[in-house]
Amino acid sequence: MLELAIAKELYDRYPDASEGRLAKIRSHVVSRQSCAAVARELNMGERLAHAAGQSLAGEELSRIVKSRNVTAALLEAAIAALFLEHGYGPIAPAIVAAFSDRIEYARTTHVDHKTELQEALAKTGRSVNYIVVDVDGPAHERHFSCAAQIDGEELGAGTGRTKKEAEQEAAKQALAAIGV
Repeated sequence: MLELAIAKELYDRYPDASEGRLAKIRSHVVSRQSCAAVARELNMGERLAHAAGQSLAGEELSRIVKSRNVTAALLEAAIAALFLEHGYGPIAPAIVAAFSDRIEYARTTHVDHKTELQEALAKTGRSVNYIVVDVDGPAHERHFSCAAQIDGEELGAGTGRTKKEAEQEAAKQALAAIGV
């Protein structure tokens, strides 16, 4: 439902954009990170905490509410429930409105350094390997450090709350290192 509403909006809003460009924007807009951000903007974690009441202990509830995966899944579940109750037509505009800032951000900001690096390297027959250098923190608060290696040489390093975030940062540095 979320992907359909966003894909249709992108197609309608940017009819001259290439299919590849629209796919990249859609991918970013419907990502777990974007869903979690929208859920935070809608205070869904706090609403979950209020609904849970006394059934969860304070620290446990706080950890759950702050979890990106939980808040993103909560938003996706709410969208699915609304779709089942009301159908596509009535809820699609609300979905688009909730994600409108994310659409604009993805359209105007470069968000996929890994793909850009892979495409740049493919032109010269080279490829990139991502190595997890370090994982720190407890399971619910991991912090990753990754390196981007091209032809056996580390050309970028990055850190992030997820492996993907760390790889994106490493790819961004590698792009700068190869002059793209």
